[in-house]
Amino acid sequence: MSAEIEISSTSNEQEFPYRALSTTAIASVIFAVVSLLGFFVWAFLGLAFVGMFLGFAGYSKIKRFPQEFAGHSLAFTGIVLNLLVILGGISLHSYVYLTEVPEGYTRVHFWELQQASNSPVDQPSSKAIEINGNDIFLKGYIHPSSGSGLLKRFILVPDLGTCCFGGQPKSSDMIEVRLLNGQTTKAGLTKKKLAGTFTLNRGPQKVTDFDNTVFYQMKVDQIR
Repeated sequence: MSAEIEISSTSNEQEFPYRALSTTAIASVIFAVVSLLGFFVWAFLGLAFVGMFLGFAGYSKIKRFPQEFAGHSLAFTGIVLNLLVILGGISLHSYVYLTEVPEGYTRVHFWELQQASNSPVDQPSSKAIEINGNDIFLKGYIHPSSGSGLLKRFILVPDLGTCCFGGQPKSSDMIEVRLLNGQTTKAGLTKKKLAGTFTLNRGPQKVTDFDNTVFYQMKVDQIR
């Protein structure tokens, strides 16, 4: 009788072997969930590419070692979810980019107004001279020294490094902004989208709490 029980136990172990759930398959799904932040900040979409790679890696590993690893469905789910995030995120950000500039304004990138970091002279860029007096659309961040709460005037800088960790910004890294028509905007670390008239200062302009003079001004009709 004991021999029969031992044989039966061995048979059950062979029929229902233990298989570990693939960690790469699990990671693929986790990356898909986290990459949903990419709908708000495009850089997070990179996580979806990593997640899709992990999904394929997990699926391949399970297929090669079916007796050791489980999670075919989980890996496939990770692949599909990451692919949907990539396609959806790219479509959303492309649509926003193509439709965010108000009619009558020209898109200008902040870097076009800046001097190279290794430039010995800080002066208005050729692009800034070209668009002087034009209606433009521009993105940037409010420098913390501009104040807190609701603002009508502030200094716009190109990125969070200049905004919060770069010390005193260079003259070509700053735009003095004035909101028109009673508009205000809340100070903070979120990127701002501005549409208005860009002008070069006729002479050096000093602004309180900033060591360097300001080259650029912008009278803003719309801000988001």
